Amino acid sequence: MTVSDNIFLAREQAGPAGWLRFHREREACAALLDRLGVPVKPGAPVGAYSIGVQQSIEIAKALAFEARILVMDEPTSALTEPEVERLFEVIASLKRAGCGIIYISHKMEEIYRIADRITVLRDGRYIGTEDRDRLPRETLVKWMIGRPMSEQIFRDAPAPGAPVLELKDFSVPDPAGRPRPAVDRVSFSLRRGEILGLAGLQGSGAEVLVNGLYGVYGRITGGEVRVDGAPYRPGSPAHALRQGIALLSNDRKREGLVPSMSVTHNISLAALPRLSPGGLLREGLERQAAEARKKALNIRVAALTREVATLSGGNQQKVALAKCLEAQPRVLLLNEPTRGVDVGAKHDIYALMNAWTASGIALVLITSEMPELLALSDRILALHQGRVTAAFDRGAATPEAVLAASMGSVKGNDYER
Repeated sequence: MTVSDNIFLAREQAGPAGWLRFHREREACAALLDRLGVPVKPGAPVGAYSIGVQQSIEIAKALAFEARILVMDEPTSALTEPEVERLFEVIASLKRAGCGIIYISHKMEEIYRIADRITVLRDGRYIGTEDRDRLPRETLVKWMIGRPMSEQIFRDAPAPGAPVLELKDFSVPDPAGRPRPAVDRVSFSLRRGEILGLAGLQGSGAEVLVNGLYGVYGRITGGEVRVDGAPYRPGSPAHALRQGIALLSNDRKREGLVPSMSVTHNISLAALPRLSPGGLLREGLERQAAEARKKALNIRVAALTREVATLSGGNQQKVALAKCLEAQPRVLLLNEPTRGVDVGAKHDIYALMNAWTASGIALVLITSEMPELLALSDRILALHQGRVTAAFDRGAATPEAVLAASMGSVKGNDYER
């Protein structure tokens, strides 16, 4: 369906004779999208856009109701910083117009920026309500996770080993068919035990890069790729897994998990060849593997036979990570690993990332949260329109410099193609 059709679904504008007024709908759609600063065409199919743009379209759909009470559930989880700022301007205008807003978020900075009162629910139970200015952050964190916890993100001192992933002039054509490559001659080397951060705004090419490495688009990539020194040609996710490359998708519900399947079956999905010697699945091995991952990742679930759809967002994300790890990767591509999870689950994932790199796994990290990117990455590459514009060593990167490079200005260390 088109963007306009989605926004006015079940509320179509029709004339007296019942004929749909598509032109009027598209004019109203364009006005809503312009209000949010979303550069999309009302007549284009929604599926042609990234998950971040789809999130903005969903917000426009909610605004089209002109409701007196508006519920926003993690509205910024897939938005870039400029898009977030635009949304906050819209929220401020809605408040001035008398609209009441219930804003659900795990992001502390957002809560303290836009909320007037804060209410916390944990495990389905009401914990407390307080005015924003009377609720200290440390108290809010304790309410949210049930124990005190620092907001600081810790990265253990890295000890990178030999190169495990090497790219030279790696390119990926635009998946939507546009003439300019989505990834244009990107080169870098990733070492064992290292976290390489990829910074970039919407459309930078970072997501297409990791998808291309994982074989999502098939054999359309160009340039040279080596894994542990051996040539590697991306062809399919199954081929990538066999070569020791795993991907955590930024959309766990559509691409990372099968919600109607059990926790056990989701964890084993990427490792079925290993768990099926002779072509027959060994259910005992599968259960043992799932139990081990449950313990290692602290997945909170009453029984591994439960459907993944019944778990909280944080535990669903841990199941998705467990699925990746069960493939025993040498390189783990993480696309928004903490999206839509609470503070406690975030810190659990940070600790796991430190443990994985200590064991020699190399990580490529994409995150829209700048504090995460700066604190966890050993090196950062900034991308703009598919090209690397700057490289930053750990400690040398600042939010301003990374953002400037992501917008096309070369502000980091000299980068050689």
